[in-house]
Amino acid sequence: MLKLGIIGTNWITQQFIDAAQASGAWQLTTVYSRQLARAKEFAATNQVAETFDDLEQFFSQGSFDAVYIASPNSLHFEQAKLALQYEKHVIVEKPAVANPAEFAQLDACLAAHPNCLLFEAARQVHEVNFKRVKDQIAKMTQIQGATLTYMKYSSRYDAVLAGKTPNIFSLDFAGGALQDLGVYLVYDAVGWFGLPVKETYVPTLTRTNVDGKGIAILNYPNFTITLNVGKTSNSFLPSEINGLRDAIVMNNPAELAQVAYHDVTGQVKTIGVQPDANPMLAEARDFAAVINDPTGHKTDYQNWRQLSRDVNQLLFNLRQSGHIYFNDAERQLSAK
Repeated sequence: MLKLGIIGTNWITQQFIDAAQASGAWQLTTVYSRQLARAKEFAATNQVAETFDDLEQFFSQGSFDAVYIASPNSLHFEQAKLALQYEKHVIVEKPAVANPAEFAQLDACLAAHPNCLLFEAARQVHEVNFKRVKDQIAKMTQIQGATLTYMKYSSRYDAVLAGKTPNIFSLDFAGGALQDLGVYLVYDAVGWFGLPVKETYVPTLTRTNVDGKGIAILNYPNFTITLNVGKTSNSFLPSEINGLRDAIVMNNPAELAQVAYHDVTGQVKTIGVQPDANPMLAEARDFAAVINDPTGHKTDYQNWRQLSRDVNQLLFNLRQSGHIYFNDAERQLSAK
């Protein structure tokens, strides 16, 4: 059984721990938090004894094989790099890193530590319904476009309205709607259709200068995909992939709980399955399978890494298009 260490003690970390343990392949052994009291509290809830509030000690002394990183976006890069340097496998929440320069540095670090693996926790890619949609797209005579919507009001936006700057709405922490909910939509678009030939992002900025919502236009040679993303309002619209007279309709392109195919005669067929109760179960199983047998799952791992690389590049390009920069280096790159 693989031993798991975690960075981050929020709800998504707990969800991954529950999925990992439900898979039968993982055992939580080690908890890190900047506040030792919080680490101990979270560890006690999960019946774990080993806790740290020093990151170097966590990696050098912790008894785990792989680390799951669910810290604020801007911290992912340095924590993942440090994990690899200590010969730990890495599972990092999306977005894995902020830009292609950081992605390239992690690639170099992986090359220097060939026994280590790094996964971006893009959970829907590992789910059955994501693959069912891709299979159905391949059967359609012609794709004419798609509209994918994921807009969900964030309770942390209340803090923004109150004059505060929570991490997910902060440029310093690589926040914003595109870097949060938008990652799901970009993974869908790239996973199902590949990279576009041109991309444009029109953001609606909040008081903190991150995008609270926005519209991304992805231009492909023969069709266009529109991504509607937001954390400052709710949308209950379904999402569609349009063929000639047929279409795929999804209740939510991130959750993919309900997926149906409307054929050319108007008949509707459910092509999705009932999702797992824990949406992170499929990825927990897949990551364990690759770590336990990297040779047998080499192609899967390489495909996931390339998809992650492409998503990272597209997210960066969209932010550049929308003039959203997390640091001076990104701003200077845009000016060239």
